[in-house]
Amino acid sequence: MKTLVTGASGFIGKAVAERLTDGKNSTVAALRHYSTELPADVQQVIYAGLTEDQNWAPLLKGVEAIVHCAARVHVMTETAENPLNEFRKVNVEGTLRLARQAASAGVKRFIFLSSIKVNGESTPLGRPFKAGDMPAPRDPYGISKLEAELALQDLSKSSGLDIVIIRPVLVYGPGVKANFRQLIHFVSRGIPLPFGLADNKRSLVMLDNLVDLIATCLNNPAANNQTFLVSDGNDLSTAQLIKSIAKTMNQPPRLIPVPTGFLNLIAIACGKRTIAERLLGSLQVNIDHTRETLGWNPPVTTQDGLKKTVDSLASP
Repeated sequence: MKTLVTGASGFIGKAVAERLTDGKNSTVAALRHYSTELPADVQQVIYAGLTEDQNWAPLLKGVEAIVHCAARVHVMTETAENPLNEFRKVNVEGTLRLARQAASAGVKRFIFLSSIKVNGESTPLGRPFKAGDMPAPRDPYGISKLEAELALQDLSKSSGLDIVIIRPVLVYGPGVKANFRQLIHFVSRGIPLPFGLADNKRSLVMLDNLVDLIATCLNNPAANNQTFLVSDGNDLSTAQLIKSIAKTMNQPPRLIPVPTGFLNLIAIACGKRTIAERLLGSLQVNIDHTRETLGWNPPVTTQDGLKKTVDSLASP
C-alpha cells in the first residue's frame, strides 16, 4: 500500500511515516520543509500547506490511503483577530480540499486525525467520553475539528471515499514537548510539586499506541466510516502520573499535599485557569468501541511508554 502522510515532520506525522514504510508498503511524506529525521526510504515531497490553491494531484499518484495529520493546532496564546476563521481555513477548508482531490484521484481511505476536544474539555470523574456522545467543543480548535469531521462524512456519502476519524487524548512519547516535557523536567530535577492531593483522572495515549491504531485502521474494513477514541486504557491522576514518571527515574516523587481548591483559586488569580483544568480536572475516554470494532488493544503499557519517553529525553 502507498500512503500519503500529511504533517509528516510533526510529532505524530513523523512517527506514522516511519511506521508505515517497510518492504511491502511505501510512504509519501508531505512536508513544508525537507526533514533529516525521516528514514531514507520515505519519499519526501514539499508542499505549500493546506492552502486554497494547493494542487494535490502530483502527490496523489498511486496513493491508496491518506493519514491526515497536518493541521492548525491548538495554541495557548492566540494572536489571530478571528481565531475561528483561521482554524477553519486550514482545518476545515484545507482538509476538505485535500479529501475532494483524493476522492477524484481514486484514493480509497482517508484517516483524519481529529481531537478529543471535539467531545469537550473535561469529564465528571468516572464518566468518560464515549465515541457516540454528542460533541461539545468549546474552543475554536475543537469547533474546527468537528466541522471538518462533518464535512468529511458528507463527502464520503457523495463520493464513496472511506473516512476514518480518530480523536486522540493527550499524546506523549519520545519527542514530546510543551507541558508534558516540562513536567518530566521538574520531576527529574527533584522539584517539589503541589499535586499530592490531586485525585482527578486523565486519559493519555502513548505515541506508539496511537500509531499502531492508525496502522490498524489503514487495512481493517471494520474501520470504514467509524469514529474512534484512543488512549492507553489506563487513566491516571496528576499525582499518579508524577509518581509513575519518578518511578522510571528510580527516584522518589516529591509531592506536596496542597488542597486542589486552593490551587484552583491561585491559578484563576494568576490567569492560569486553563492550565489548572489540565492538571487538576478530569478528562477520561472509554475506548470499548475502538477495542470491539477493530479487535485492537494498546500494545504499550503506560509505564513502559513513560519509561521510553523519559529515556529518550535523557539520551544525547
